[in-house]
Amino acid sequence: MTDIRIRPARLDEQGLLEELQLRASLVWEDTREDLLANPEVVELPAQQIEDGYVFVAERDGVVAGFGVLLPIDGQEPGLDGLFVEPEDFGGGVGRALVAEAVRRTRAMGAPGLKVVANLNARGFYDACGFEPLREVPTRFAPALIMRLAVEPDG
Repeated sequence: MTDIRIRPARLDEQGLLEELQLRASLVWEDTREDLLANPEVVELPAQQIEDGYVFVAERDGVVAGFGVLLPIDGQEPGLDGLFVEPEDFGGGVGRALVAEAVRRTRAMGAPGLKVVANLNARGFYDACGFEPLREVPTRFAPALIMRLAVEPDG
């Protein structure tokens, strides 16, 4: 296995990352038809990249995934997106992205990290230590709000 490098996303990668998000999302049959009919829902706002909220995982210099961690005033930050190239599923990219989200959460001084998880990804988030809080509706399918406790440094 090769090393995974995490770095900030660049604005010139916006389209590439949106295409990756679509490929990763189309893996799930239960929402594929809705996504194909509504491709505009796959959007990575440029402002999130400019603000430094988007981070990329590279393997051998090639983008293999990305995450988006949004600070939420007065609350725990939200992992607003975590997408991995389908051929890299199970290869540690997702875990590396979660580790970066935890590092950033810890740097914010927040005690935890939340995610609205696609039900298809629940096993991944369970394996990363997230706990389910409640089910919520989303545009195309139900999802779970999950939380990961983050221990402070030291």
